[in-house]
Amino acid sequence: MARKKALIGEFVGTFILMYTVGCNVLSGTAAAGSSIAFSLMVGIYALGKVSGANFNPAVSFALGLVDKLPWVDVAAYSVVQILAGALAGISAHGTFPNHKYELELGPASGFEWWQAGVCELLYTFMLCFAVLNTACSAANANGQFYGLSIGLVIIAGAFGAGAVSGGCFNPAVAFGVYMGGEFVPESLSNVPVYAAFELIGAALAAFLFKQVRPDAFENGEAGAEMKAKVISEILGTYMLVLTVGLNVLAASPAAPFSIAASLMVMVFSLGDVSGAHFNPAVTVSILAIGKIKGKEAVVYMAVQVLAALVAGLTYSMIYNGKGFTLGPNDPFGLPEVAVAEAFFTFVLCFVVISVACSPSAEGKHYSQVYGLAIGACIVVGGFAIGSISGASLNPAVSIATFAIGGFHFGFTSTLYTVFELAGAGVAALIYFQTHEDVECGPAGNSDSDEEEESDFEKPA
Repeated sequence: MARKKALIGEFVGTFILMYTVGCNVLSGTAAAGSSIAFSLMVGIYALGKVSGANFNPAVSFALGLVDKLPWVDVAAYSVVQILAGALAGISAHGTFPNHKYELELGPASGFEWWQAGVCELLYTFMLCFAVLNTACSAANANGQFYGLSIGLVIIAGAFGAGAVSGGCFNPAVAFGVYMGGEFVPESLSNVPVYAAFELIGAALAAFLFKQVRPDAFENGEAGAEMKAKVISEILGTYMLVLTVGLNVLAASPAAPFSIAASLMVMVFSLGDVSGAHFNPAVTVSILAIGKIKGKEAVVYMAVQVLAALVAGLTYSMIYNGKGFTLGPNDPFGLPEVAVAEAFFTFVLCFVVISVACSPSAEGKHYSQVYGLAIGACIVVGGFAIGSISGASLNPAVSIATFAIGGFHFGFTSTLYTVFELAGAGVAALIYFQTHEDVECGPAGNSDSDEEEESDFEKPA
């Protein structure tokens, strides 16, 4: 009986997801990514206790690889998910008989199959990695943010990577898109290509999940904890900067939301591993209040910059060698950029150290929302000063943009980093004036009080 209910749950959740995809695409909804993301989120919260709320063969595959789902269930779930995706695609097509837009699987104009495949791989990785870390990790067993975190992956990927590949990140969705289209042979040939890249992304998520949580897999070699922290900072910074680049190059009007979503996802996924800094300015502010050792801070900042450079190379490769630059946007000058970057980097860093280093027992409640609060700072700054400076708010982003963009505005790009670090310093100063000196929580990378147990059951 339990297996039957679980399979029905997977069918219903996948159908809701794919039908939402189809209706948004066929109606030409500008905010399709947000609608699809929330359909996934509500489905997870509604059916997580029933089936685990996979709704995606790649997610089921990743769960099988880390022994969180029996392989017989991986197979059964995948069959049901693909069937639900196909029926939902057909249903969406029937709902819009006179549709202006088409459901067609394949790379966007100007891109090749491998570029679309890389986007599908990377954001399917992000999706599966979020599932494993927020819904399957013992460290987050009492967290209720897993559905939010997983749903936000779609916002992170839809507006940047989606402009290249369409943004499926799910073999059942890929097949559903084909079934809801005009049965174009080229679209059918893309189904196994997309699925292959998505499954590789799932396998990568499973592998790296074991690397960032060695205790869960009895990996007790010397230095395992520091290795996990370094990998965490690399992964979080890489996905953040990649999302920045893809959104800018796609000229996405929702870039701040997409970039913020990527930060929220990775903070929720890795906050308890490394503190989820992903930003040298954040690391400096945490160092300034004495919540990280100097040597560790230097390592963090070095790998953040390295990861940002690799991410820059990735988005440039996807966009056929293109990059972009930082500098004052007309009619603004360097003084306005200095104020803008310093102030909103201050906002970001101050929020990080405030919600992760709360001075009272009330701070324990922040563990459910700290990722949302930190990521929201990108929305705040992105819309507020994007027209002035581009709203980098992160020296790793500034350095990568400068390098990948062909070293244009060299002096100005260097000053971006100075302005951002100055904002981090001010955040530490204001923190000391407003908060007591206490131990740091998730973002500060020190032990915090254990959360009270919750009766809310999470997906397996």
